[in-house]
Amino acid sequence: MQVYEGAMYEISTKLEILDSEFQVRFSHNPIHHMERRLKSINSILGKLERKELPLTVESIKDNLFDVAGIRVICNYRDDVYSVSNYLSAQNDIQVLRVKDYIKNPKQNGYRSLHVIYAVPVFLSSGPHYTPVEVQFRTIAMEFWATLEHKIKYKKKIADPESVSAELKSCADLINEIDHRMQSLRRRTID
Repeated sequence: MQVYEGAMYEISTKLEILDSEFQVRFSHNPIHHMERRLKSINSILGKLERKELPLTVESIKDNLFDVAGIRVICNYRDDVYSVSNYLSAQNDIQVLRVKDYIKNPKQNGYRSLHVIYAVPVFLSSGPHYTPVEVQFRTIAMEFWATLEHKIKYKKKIADPESVSAELKSCADLINEIDHRMQSLRRRTID
């Protein structure tokens, strides 16, 4: 877990530096805020069991790429892609996988850009490339995802199909607002 925590902090430091550079170069901070989390041992074991994988350290290393995670909340959709592209271009990290749920939203309306990076964590034994899942999304996407998660995991939903349809409708409206805000930002850049 210590190596995963180190990897999470390596990536978040890189993101903080990029955000500061954007402020200096463009008078704009693309990152609104970041949230970091390490999966709990119980969550890791549960995921291994659901996937019917052995409960070993090797199995975690070989099969789970979201033990360490960072959510990067950006102001605008352009910021999501700019920050992820600049981070992906750094020569000391590797891009392992990209899932673009912004361009290809999930059926329920979920939008976010998921990138799994491998970053070196330097220990006394040398560098250990460790995966970190980074989810990039706008403030609007975060708003929807947070509330959808709370609603989705309620125990008793009287009319689940209606609730799902309404959530999808809200996702579409929020997407339209995100596009409009991005358009306004582009029109007002100095």
